[in-house]
Amino acid sequence: MFRKRIFGIPSPVIAGTGIGIFILLVIGFISGSLGQAIFGNSPLNAIATGKPHIQLPPEILFTIGNFGVSNTLITSWISIIILVVFCWLITRRLRIIPGRVQSVFEIVFEWLLNFCKEVAGEENGRRFFPLVTTIFLFVLLNAWMNLIPGFGSILVRDIEGNMVPLFREANTDINLPLALALISSVFVLYHGIKARGIPFFKEWFNFGRLFKGFASLFKGRLKSGAGDIFMGIIDVFTGLLEFVSYFFRIASFTFRLFGNMTGGEILILMMIFLVPWVLAVPFYGLELLIGVIQALVFAGLTLVFAAVATTTHEA
Repeated sequence: MFRKRIFGIPSPVIAGTGIGIFILLVIGFISGSLGQAIFGNSPLNAIATGKPHIQLPPEILFTIGNFGVSNTLITSWISIIILVVFCWLITRRLRIIPGRVQSVFEIVFEWLLNFCKEVAGEENGRRFFPLVTTIFLFVLLNAWMNLIPGFGSILVRDIEGNMVPLFREANTDINLPLALALISSVFVLYHGIKARGIPFFKEWFNFGRLFKGFASLFKGRLKSGAGDIFMGIIDVFTGLLEFVSYFFRIASFTFRLFGNMTGGEILILMMIFLVPWVLAVPFYGLELLIGVIQALVFAGLTLVFAAVATTTHEA
């Protein structure tokens, strides 16, 4: 009936969809805060969303003894349960000839495993794969859960009696990125010490050449002693920078994930407030991409730092 098609879709269907999107955009613009500021109040204002409440600290919903349970903590618990149940459902009936779902997950996990082996080598890549993959899936799931329609619309009373969302993206709670950064740092430190032993700490506390220079001075070799002392001071200073950078790495991990996820959440809330519906859709797609990027960056940097920690300075 419709001869003209675009990407296999009849052109009238595309035209009708475009007109519908345009109508929703116009209605959203008029009903939103931006339209109210230009055109004033109208009957469409009833469908507009209220002014978004932006708060950085998570809301405490209830306490268990002296331990406060926040809405971000509940979301992280849910994401853990989803990952555990989903992995159990996938692995409980593995087949030699996989079905569609098993094939998709085998492709994803095989790609992650090959990524780990390319960065850290065959042996270390397999050793680092479980934690790197867990971090990737956990960060990604928490980032995408916030994009589920109605995710933050369920309201309950917190311990102060205020109406707050029951669920909130866990990555926007700075405690979660900090916890992941500490886990990553301990993981790197453990494997570095396990692979290299005491020499691992020489990158931080390298006094060998400095002591050698002082020994040469006592033996009367002034020229070589002075040279070793000069280079030894550089070694000590470089080691100090490496030691400080290890802790700055934790801060970088934490604020990179926290800042990007919090900024994305605020951006979507503001777009929905200014022009509801259609205008926020592209930003949902952007947040899907950012979630993948942030999960890959966090997991990838953990992998890289672990690979570096297990490699000698000369290598």
